[in-house]
Amino acid sequence: MSDCITCENTNCLIKKNIKNPNIEKFLLEKHNIKCKKSQQFIMEGAPAHGLFFVRKGQVKVVKTGIYGREQIVRFAHDGEIIGHRGFGSGKNYPIGALAISETHLCNFTNEILTKMLHEIPNLTFDLMLFYSEELNRSETKVRKFAQMTVREKVIDSFLYIKRKFGQDADGFFKIQLPRKDFADFAGTTEEQVIRIISSLKKEKLLRSKGKKLGIIDIDLLKKEISEHNYFLDS
Repeated sequence: MSDCITCENTNCLIKKNIKNPNIEKFLLEKHNIKCKKSQQFIMEGAPAHGLFFVRKGQVKVVKTGIYGREQIVRFAHDGEIIGHRGFGSGKNYPIGALAISETHLCNFTNEILTKMLHEIPNLTFDLMLFYSEELNRSETKVRKFAQMTVREKVIDSFLYIKRKFGQDADGFFKIQLPRKDFADFAGTTEEQVIRIISSLKKEKLLRSKGKKLGIIDIDLLKKEISEHNYFLDS
């Protein structure tokens, strides 16, 4: 329970409601899970066993697409929720989730979370807003995938990573992803991603060093996809 009280993730829904006197008994039922890099903690199609809150780390959420190809649905980091699509909507997870780096998770079973939502109205309201925002992002992504060129999709993925994880003092993303992950997130091929990275480097819009990538001119990249309402998928 004490780790929730001292947790610095102010965007976490549990942390937001930590002062509610009814929450203490539920925090005692929480499971703390530590995942190694590349460890999968949610298997697509497996029985749902609650929600996961990222205490510290980086996660990718995946779904199997056509011909068995993996599609990265989203990325998550400190304070964010994983596995919400398996809560209240069925008995199985429709997605999978893997730790990109060493990750610490907080897990509440569906049974415990249901009791929490009945006893803590503010938590219920916060979760409702979260689902509403997720629906908006999903609908926006569907429109963008239908309207964007391959280059625009790849640029959008770079801007998303910049928003989500930020860049270090050297101007590189604070997360290292293989080119394949960018392709699986953008809905294209690894070869296309490599070609677009090469083009963006020549245009002085992107920098790279080994597996590291970073945006040089964020305003010009935003401008390229501005007609697709970039800020809707924040």
